[in-house]
Formats: sequence, structure tokens, C-alpha cells
Amino acid sequence: MKNDLSAAHILPPPGTHRLLIKNMVCPQCVRVVGEELATLGLQVHRVALGEADVSSPNGAPPDLESIAGSLQKQGFALLVDPQEQLVERIKTLVVALIHYPPPGPRLLNYSAYLSEQLGRDYHYLSHLFSTHEGLTIEKFIIRQKVERAKELIGYDELSMTEIAQQLSYSSPAHLSRQFRQVTGLTPTEFQKLGPASHARRSLDALI
Repeated sequence: MKNDLSAAHILPPPGTHRLLIKNMVCPQCVRVVGEELATLGLQVHRVALGEADVSSPNGAPPDLESIAGSLQKQGFALLVDPQEQLVERIKTLVVALIHYPPPGPRLLNYSAYLSEQLGRDYHYLSHLFSTHEGLTIEKFIIRQKVERAKELIGYDELSMTEIAQQLSYSSPAHLSRQFRQVTGLTPTEFQKLGPASHARRSLDALI
């Protein structure tokens, strides 16, 4: 089984069934989902944030009802509605890019990236996301960036300039403005609160 935290879209291997799964937000989630699917007797080919490629030993279609029940016990949800699947895929791509970025330049046009990865016009994706989630993709991205900034501040290893660069902000002032909009504090004020306030909110609470 291959575990994958990347955001890049990968086509499922021939003969496999792709499952789209809600609330997968971290490496531990990937591991737990893979183990749970294997326990059901499925051959697990790949598990990534928000998805898993599986096949049945006898070649029959996977029992989605059994899979859904098993995943639900672990706090996950199997998505079958196409629109819900697409919304979750948007979330997964954003989370992966911000919290588990690939090596290389961090500057990114999110709208172009999402359109390319999902094969849909960004206007359609934006409207669908807002309708389902009650907030725009842009605001969701900002929330994730601020949460990542809080985590990096807690590590106390990078300057605010370095954190801003890592999160693709044009300047520390830009980061500070958005940080304050979300948290009510500037990054400096947040840092002065001490380690007890640096606990990262669970990502599943943010998606």
C-alpha cells in the first residue's frame, strides 16, 4: 500500500475503485484509513488525503455500505454524492498544499491549480463550494494559512518574514492583517500568549 500526502491528482490504477473520504487531514488519518480498509479484506493500492484506491480479491465491486460503516466508527465518512465529493476534493487539495507542501517554490495561483487538478471551471468550483460550505474558497484558504502560521509560530524557529514567505504572502504585514482578521490578534500578540495558546486546532474542525 502506498501512503501519499501530496495534493497532485493521480488516476486510479486499472481495476481499482477510488473511494473519496471526508475528514482525512493528516498522516495518521491516512494510516488509520488504510488499516481499516485492509481489515475489511480489501486490497489497498494507495491511500492519500481524502481518497483511497482499493480492489476486492475476487474482482467484485467493493461493498460500499460495509466500508462506510467501518470508516464511520473511526470518525471518517465515505462520500457518494458527486457534489460532496468535489467539495471535499477542493478542501483536501488546499489542506495538502498549505500544511504538507511539496518541495520547491511556494507561490501558487490557487484558482488555476484547483481548476487544473479538478478539470472544472473555477467559477463553478467557487459557487459549488460556497453553496455547500457557507464560505468562499478564498476564506477557506485564509483559515488554513492562518492555522499553519499559528503552528509555525509555536515552533519558534522562523521569523515572521520567513513564515510569510513560506505561506506565499507578499509581506509580513499582509500575513499580520489576515491573521488578525481570523484570530483577533496579530502574530506578535499571539506569540506573547505563550505555548499554551499555540495548540493547533484540529484540522478536521477546520474543514
